[in-house]
Amino acid sequence: MISGKDCFEKYGFGYDIESTDLNEQLQFERKYMTLYDIPTAMEIGAIPKRVYCNKDLVKPLDDGFKHLIERNLIDELKTYDGCFNPRPIRGYYTRFNEAIKNNDIDEAIRLLSLHTWGIAVDVNSAWNRLGKTPTLTEDFVQCFLDAGFDWGGNFKRFDGMHFQLAKII
Repeated sequence: MISGKDCFEKYGFGYDIESTDLNEQLQFERKYMTLYDIPTAMEIGAIPKRVYCNKDLVKPLDDGFKHLIERNLIDELKTYDGCFNPRPIRGYYTRFNEAIKNNDIDEAIRLLSLHTWGIAVDVNSAWNRLGKTPTLTEDFVQCFLDAGFDWGGNFKRFDGMHFQLAKII
């Protein structure tokens, strides 16, 4: 499973919350991020028209959505709830802030959500809350597993809405 350390090693991190210089952030976004324009033929149901994500996420996400359509599971996608969101893993904000305060950068990076690098997406969040038993069907989940994702419903602390790249390309 990919970690924040893996992401940092490949993508770096252009978000210094103490800095007013946006140059690093812009370099990160120009190099790794894209506004993925979903093909019109795939704009069905809750599939969004555009997704701001890491370039490495485009093909797997495209494949996941295609699997939902091909396997007649698109009606199970109720909401698309986001991708790129630079932040700590939910529930770890205090530990993250302590790590920053103590200049423990390795720990801070470990506590960052993979949404920070735009390689994770959330779907059907209202029905699949963090720590609760996931409600997504096995067939729905398989669409994304087959496309190269890991699923948060298999995590020790359930996160049934969450799908993240299984490996960095």
